[in-house]
Amino acid sequence: MAYQTFRQEYLQVPPVTRAYTTACVLTTAAVQLELITPFQLYFNPELIFKHFQIWRLITNYLFFGPVGFNFLFNMIFLYRYCRMLEEGSFRGRTADFVFMFLFGGLLMTLFGLFVNLVFLGQAFTIMLVYVWSRRNPYVRMNFFGLLIFQAPFLPWVLMGFSLLLGNSIIVDLLGIAVGHIYFFLEDVFPNQPGGGRLLRTPSVLKAIFDTAEDDPNYNPLPEERPGGFAWGEGQRLGG
Repeated sequence: MAYQTFRQEYLQVPPVTRAYTTACVLTTAAVQLELITPFQLYFNPELIFKHFQIWRLITNYLFFGPVGFNFLFNMIFLYRYCRMLEEGSFRGRTADFVFMFLFGGLLMTLFGLFVNLVFLGQAFTIMLVYVWSRRNPYVRMNFFGLLIFQAPFLPWVLMGFSLLLGNSIIVDLLGIAVGHIYFFLEDVFPNQPGGGRLLRTPSVLKAIFDTAEDDPNYNPLPEERPGGFAWGEGQRLGG
């Protein structure tokens, strides 16, 4: 019975979110079971381009460290905000969501050549949080019951939290930078005088991902409840 309930809930998660979070969890489990090591996964330009270990372009986005507070924190934020984007502004536009993944991953990889980062998954999560926060500017956030602020400040609050924990903020800044570039090109520049759409989802992605009919009876997660726990509970201002 519990298995059936879990399976039903799992299959209700939208496909891109389900695939990415599952890959992250399975990668971490494989490392914990010592089936693979982080040294086989990390971002290393020399091994990628000189020794053709191309898989590192993907695997460095799948490992968030050993199971612990940092891993759980990242998984919660990754799952929550990835799902809210896919069920919100990308609802019925899976190909566009996949294209955002590819564009963000490519840009982050290029920036990664110039910064000393070996795993980019946390930066990718911050990118998702940034895009969601800019598209939901009037959602009010409650971070651990200590801070109340509007959604666009969330990436910066997370950066401050990382700083308090003694972590490098380069990861957060990279995610914010890539998220802002995507948001500007997709949401801001096309609406400017003389602007236009510079990002266009390739037709091959649309052919692959946008074939299924949208289920009108599916009830998506309300975006008025970001974060999943006390640090992310929120409501729209005036609501």
